[in-house]
Amino acid sequence: MDFVYALGGLVLLLVAGDLLVRGAVNLSLRLGIPALIVSLTVVAFGTSAPELLVSVSAILDGVPGLALGNVVGSNTANILLVLGVPALITTLHVIDNSTRASYLQMIAATVLFILLAFRGTLDWIAGLALLAALVAMLWHAFHSARSHRAATKEAEAEAEEDLEGADPDLPWWKIGLFLLAGLVGLPLGADILVDASTNIARAFGVSETVIGLTLVALGTSLPELATTVMAALRKQADVAFGNVIGSNMFNLLGIIGISAFVGRIPVDPEIMRFDIWVMLAASLLLGVFVLRRIDITRFCGVLLSVLYVLYVLAVLN
Repeated sequence: MDFVYALGGLVLLLVAGDLLVRGAVNLSLRLGIPALIVSLTVVAFGTSAPELLVSVSAILDGVPGLALGNVVGSNTANILLVLGVPALITTLHVIDNSTRASYLQMIAATVLFILLAFRGTLDWIAGLALLAALVAMLWHAFHSARSHRAATKEAEAEAEEDLEGADPDLPWWKIGLFLLAGLVGLPLGADILVDASTNIARAFGVSETVIGLTLVALGTSLPELATTVMAALRKQADVAFGNVIGSNMFNLLGIIGISAFVGRIPVDPEIMRFDIWVMLAASLLLGVFVLRRIDITRFCGVLLSVLYVLYVLAVLN
């Protein structure tokens, strides 16, 4: 039954997260907040809500290893699986210079996270450093995006049309319903998923960290996988890359940053020995494609997917 509860909690998380994003996006636009700011803040944080709620819930439940494993495992899955699977459908072409700049910021975030992890515990000091880096990156992204977009009503209208979840005809009562459902469903789904995952870990004699690295990480990466597959089908490779790179930065800087203020997160020695370096290696591997503008072909997609399967098998052994 714990597997059923875990699946139910995961589904509730994904649905509630989607509803929260839709409600927040439309509320922000109705209040006159520009689509650019909404896309850099509301949508970015909203799509990371499942990971954030799982991590916070895990810390409050006394299983911080699951929180850390969730983030490290999600980042690895985002690169190897979330980019690997869409490449099996169609080739992902790297053509946009902005992707390269975002990638370098992701590497900087990864290095900062690893350096802080060497302290042995992620506390409020680490959280402050991570959140400060997140604010700096958001500020840079906002000004870079604004400088590349003409300040016209037509450009803003096009931005609103492209903004996921935006619906100019959505009535106020639906906006309120979406927000309420998201705010209630997210913590409930996170609590169910964390409790069920902890029970599964104990039943199979594995640590909460391992469950976080595998089951929970894979589950909370499903929204990114769905978005990337749709972007690949629409021949929007830059959206696919941006989704993965942005998600990884928010996972490391935002989720761990906030979670560290909720409670101290001990860094499992096993994560320091193996998993954190796999995450770094996967991040550097992505640089081969982004910096050298090498397309992720079907063969590369198979290679990335196989590497992820091998990683999961290594973690479970």
